[in-house]
Formats: sequence, C-alpha cells, structure tokens
Amino acid sequence: MSKETKKKLTLFALTWPIFIELLLHMLMGNADTLMLSQYSDQSVAAVGVSNQLLSLVIVMFGFISTGTAVLIAQNIGAKKNSTAKEVAVVSIALNLIFGLALSLLVFFFYKPILGIMDLPSELYEEAGIYLKIVGGFAFIQAIIMTIGAIVRSYGFTKDIMYITIGMNIINVIGNYLFIFGPFGIPVLGVEGVAISTTVSRFIGLIAAIIILFKRVPGKFPFQMLWRIPKAHIQNLLRIGVPSAGENLSYNASQMVITFFIAMLGTEALTSKVYVQNVTMFLMLFGMAIAQGTQIIVGHMIGGKELEQAYKRGLDSLRKAIIIAFFMAIAASIFSKGLLGIFTTNQDIIQTGSILIILSIILEPGRAFNMVLINALRAAGDVKFPVYIGIMSMWGVSVPLSYILGIYFEMGLIGVWIAFIADEWLRGILMLRRWKARGWLEKTRFFVA
Repeated sequence: MSKETKKKLTLFALTWPIFIELLLHMLMGNADTLMLSQYSDQSVAAVGVSNQLLSLVIVMFGFISTGTAVLIAQNIGAKKNSTAKEVAVVSIALNLIFGLALSLLVFFFYKPILGIMDLPSELYEEAGIYLKIVGGFAFIQAIIMTIGAIVRSYGFTKDIMYITIGMNIINVIGNYLFIFGPFGIPVLGVEGVAISTTVSRFIGLIAAIIILFKRVPGKFPFQMLWRIPKAHIQNLLRIGVPSAGENLSYNASQMVITFFIAMLGTEALTSKVYVQNVTMFLMLFGMAIAQGTQIIVGHMIGGKELEQAYKRGLDSLRKAIIIAFFMAIAASIFSKGLLGIFTTNQDIIQTGSILIILSIILEPGRAFNMVLINALRAAGDVKFPVYIGIMSMWGVSVPLSYILGIYFEMGLIGVWIAFIADEWLRGILMLRRWKARGWLEKTRFFVA
C-alpha cells in the first residue's frame, strides 16, 4: 500500500465517521416514531410494527454488502483495482435485482404479511400504507448499502457519514411538514412519514452515486453485466450468506428470549427495552472499531501483510475492550438518571440499574465478538464465527435464559447472565481462533 493509502487507513480516521454514522442511525432511526407520537399513539404502533418487518428486509440486503466490503478491501490491498471495480459492479447489480424482488414482494403482498403479525384491526390500515410505500421502495436502501460498503472499503468513511446526516435532516424536515402541516401543507400522518422516508433515501441514493464516481478513480466496467464472472458471485455468496445466516439466527434467538421475558410481564418487557436503549449507545464504539478494523484487515490480507493483519486485530480488540469497560462503568454510575429519561417507574429503574451494572461484564465480552468476527470475516474466515454463533446462541443464550430467568425465577437478571455467558463463550473461542491463525488458510479463496 502507498503512504497515502496507509494514512487514510488509520483506525481512528476510519472509525470516527463510522461511529457518528451509527450514532445517527440510532438516534434518528426512530425519528418517524418519535415525531408521530405527537400525532397519534395508534400511528406510532402501526409504524413500529411495519419497521419491525422492514428490518428483516434490510438484514437480507446486508448479505451482499457484507461480501462487497470484504472482497473490495482485499483486492485494493492486493492492488487489483480492476478486479475491485468488477466486484463493485456485480454487487450493485445483484443487490438491485434482489432489492427489486423483495420490494415487489412487500408491495403486492403487504396484506398477508401484516396478517401474520395478527395486528389489531385499528392498526391495519396505517401499517399497510407505511409498509406499501417504504417497503415498495426498499430497493433504494439496498443500493445505498452496497455503494456505502464500496466507498468505505476505499477508506472514504466520512463521505457516507455526510450522506447519512443529509438523509436524516431531509427526513426530519419532511416529517415535520407532513405531520404538523405548516404553510397550509396537508397533514398526511403515516402516509406523509412514509413519503418523507422514501424521498430522503432517494436523495441519499443520488448523493451516494455521485460520491461513488467522484471517489473511485477510473471507469466502472458496466459492460461486464452481460457476462458476469461466476467467481465474483460465488465469493460474494461465500462471505455474505453465512454472515446473513448469523444475523438471522441472532434475531430469531432474541425473539425467543423476548417471548420468555413476556412471561415475566409487561414491566419486564419495558425494562428490557429501556436498558437496551441505553446499552446500544455503549455498543456503538465497539461496532465502529469493528467496521474500521474489517476495512484495514481486508486491505492487509489483500496485500499479504498477514502479520500486520494479525497484530491489527489484537490491537483493535484491546482498544474496544477498554472503551467498552469504561463506558459501561460510566453508564452504571449514571444509570438511574439515564433510565429516568424514559420512565418514572421506580421498579423499572431499580431493575434496569442492576442490568446496566451487569453490562460492565457483558459489554467487554460483546467487544470480543464484534471486533474479532469482523476481522475473521475480512480474512475470509466466515463459516467459523457462524457455526460458533449458532451453537452458542441456541445452546447457551436461549436455554440459559429460560433456566435462570423463568425456571429459577431470577427474572431479567437471569436473562442478562445468560447473555454474558453467551458473549464471553463466543468471544473466547473467537480469540482462540484468531491467535491460532486458523484464518490464514481461508485467505487464498478470495485473493490469489
């Protein structure tokens, strides 16, 4: 790699824009819900259910963009710029096709999809409107995610951050106009929010395309779409499908655990939501470091800098653990005040405070997984984290949540202990894999 490239690929330079982007997604991702709360509680519930369904669609888009990020980073590191562009073109085409297929599915079959959720009749119409509009144009998000993965792999994480900021500002302005109806603009409620979300994404897509052609030098070989190399598709699927399987498995296991928590009552469910709202902020640092590490390790693997890649993974892990530990301590000190933002129920605040204290142990374990799984993925070792993840999620987290939380009546504290056991077991196994360098033999699959 050139000195210029190395300068761009310092962990801090890559990570802070990713952190801000993730923070914006966390704070603004529920902007529709927050602003609709001033309009109608019923509308909030309808949009909430629709977004829960659409989040599964977004996960499905992620498997192509995940493979894209790894393959392009490796090829850039190997100085195979033409191959990197080929992968970019194939990725955009595949996610466009996949995105259109899922969008049409949601658009035409939103009624039976909502029927599966057994919605109350009063929510059905508004949920259907939101799902039809936002889901029908979901392919826009698929392309944005893919272009974002491409641009980040070249080291330009700030550009994607700026696009995210712009999309959020446009979305909030649109929400305000259609919810509160200033200047004589008609109040459209849920329909207006759906339109605002879709328009902001469309403008974001235009900006992403401009950034793509501006930041990546040379022409893209779009003519190759008539004869797409099978090797690129195979490599994208080899990385993306297992990664998507891991995400789907995690979401499914969390749904089962939520079902267990529901046995404990509404107060327990509410406590879980509030605590996770607080701890999500703690996770952002680890997530940003993990994504930055994936880009750097991918470049190093492509450049055959295997020892540097090994050291980079461990150094990033140390930083993530230290940050997670001290952030969790800070959250614990101010836990009652943080939870007080959401509720005045003292029982919820008391239980939630104990759970946040347990995050001092939980979050460093989670950092192990976020950083090392991304590092292993960047090296092409994608199956091992999936196998271990599924084994631990369904062999430790789910059964232990029931045994401790329900059978031994430890409630949410028992569930959180199960989370700790799951994260640390997986984390230790990931560390052993990284230190044993079992990933070295996987690198040959993607970069010759």
